[in-house]
Amino acid sequence: MDLLGTLRDRLKIEGSVMFDVKVRPSAARTVIKGILADGTLKIDVAAVPEDGKANAELVRFLAEEFGVGKVNVEVVTGHTSSRKKIRIQLLPPCRQGWAQR
Repeated sequence: MDLLGTLRDRLKIEGSVMFDVKVRPSAARTVIKGILADGTLKIDVAAVPEDGKANAELVRFLAEEFGVGKVNVEVVTGHTSSRKKIRIQLLPPCRQGWAQR
């Protein structure tokens, strides 16, 4: 995925990256299925959309894909929607203010 490589590079250079995803919960396995025309990552998620399980699986998967901890991946918007805005930071959010001092 060329977009995924670009996002990884931006994360390394800028320290954070934000992007859109469209998830399909209850899939057989968690995998990136492609890129929509508007640049949104399409991701199948192997978890049910109940009690935050699909979001937790999405966070786990993206943390693994980007080589960061789960604490570094945040669902910014779309908690109960299939379309979400994701932020990934190299430093966990609680350390951002500390690192800028």
